[in-house]
Amino acid sequence: MNTKNSNCLIIFTRNPELGKGKRRLAATVGDPAAFEIYKFLLAHTREITKDLNGTKQVWYSEEVQKNDDWDTAIYDKYAQEGEDLGLRMKIAFLEAFKTHDHVIIIGSDMYDMNQADLENAFEQLKSHDAVIGPAEDGGYYLLGFTKKLVAGVFENKEWGTERVLEKTLNDLKNVNCAVLEERNDVDYYEDIKDIPVFQQFLKHI
Repeated sequence: MNTKNSNCLIIFTRNPELGKGKRRLAATVGDPAAFEIYKFLLAHTREITKDLNGTKQVWYSEEVQKNDDWDTAIYDKYAQEGEDLGLRMKIAFLEAFKTHDHVIIIGSDMYDMNQADLENAFEQLKSHDAVIGPAEDGGYYLLGFTKKLVAGVFENKEWGTERVLEKTLNDLKNVNCAVLEERNDVDYYEDIKDIPVFQQFLKHI
């Protein structure tokens, strides 16, 4: 399954648990609705990644779940390690680079993304050192590299703040980096309140 000169997609996900994760969203919609929305987003992530060419790795926030909806015939499973998000991503990238040349990481809360977007991102890595997908909130929804990490990209960041993208782009200024279209991830009620597919989760508001 793992062959050199191939693509690897890292998917960072939280172990779905009521009352954990999507805290900013839960502040408005409540824990049960936030839990259902996150499970819906996980299902969307599986739908847009399952047929993608290359290796797919799911990295769980707490522990590997063996008998869940992530099919082990499609996805390799790992547990995240590290004290902050930057170190967790760095460790995942270094593991993937042992056997792959083109490595991309995404989260699991991107309804505003499809398989073609991921294929395009890997295509960009054929002619670029890095690729990044800016998020509307000042972070990024996708980050990828060819053959090696760019130094500093996962260090000295205040994760979850609106300056992560700006600081990361500064780290990438000396390499050939492709910048994708800006997209919106799901963190707040405002991110989903006008999207029809989410109305099923918001009837109680």
